[in-house]
Amino acid sequence: MAIRDPTSKVSGIVKLDFDGASGEDCVVATRSFGERCFAGEPFFVGKEEGVYEDDGYLLIYAHNEGSGESSFVVMDAKSSTLDIVASVRLPQRVPYGFHGLFVYQRDLQKQKNWQ
Repeated sequence: MAIRDPTSKVSGIVKLDFDGASGEDCVVATRSFGERCFAGEPFFVGKEEGVYEDDGYLLIYAHNEGSGESSFVVMDAKSSTLDIVASVRLPQRVPYGFHGLFVYQRDLQKQKNWQ
């Protein structure tokens, strides 16, 4: 779940577990991006060999409005702090609200007229 302000800016992520929640608190992980740092909508890429529903990675495009730097960030979705496993500085800013889609090559090859 993304933490948003009224625009499309995401200032952090909260991971929820409704099945394993004790009482009313279902928050199992959080990550704030820091002051003046925002991201677009996160998307999840599962590990091919994953066993649990959170075996995989959360991917975001982040932008620091203070420094002007933008990056592509990969987080461990299973981690209780959504640990950053990779961050790649981008040569230019990706707009807030940009949507992404991850598709495995094997799934693309199943499509009609694959070459």
